[in-house]
Amino acid sequence: MKTYSISEVARELNLTVYTLRYYDKEGLMPFIKRTESGTRLFKESDIDALRIIECLKSTGMPIKEIKDFIDWCSDGDSTLQKRYDMFMERKASVEAQIEELKKTMELIEHKCWYYKTSLDAGTEDIHKDDKIEINY
Repeated sequence: MKTYSISEVARELNLTVYTLRYYDKEGLMPFIKRTESGTRLFKESDIDALRIIECLKSTGMPIKEIKDFIDWCSDGDSTLQKRYDMFMERKASVEAQIEELKKTMELIEHKCWYYKTSLDAGTEDIHKDDKIEINY
């Protein structure tokens, strides 16, 4: 079975070695094997687990809650409901973030239109009859 060094994994996941060491220290990687000298050896399945950790982190999930999830995985089938519920909560959270980003994009698109039409006309005065426009 092929194994990878911490620097290879860091490169693959676009993380720093420091981040991977921090994850290990926080108990997010209990599945990692070590050599007698203490060098971490990563398998492909370990890299996949780290991708899930990074996914959860990108949703804004705190490290403590990610650790709970990792522990639940180690506990086996008795925690399937907890893990399912956690992912349903993450899904709802990401959906809310997407809605907020859509609103943000609408404002940005409006401002792009506003400044493009102003540039084309050479003045913002073309918008003087529009709703109140804050020129930021």
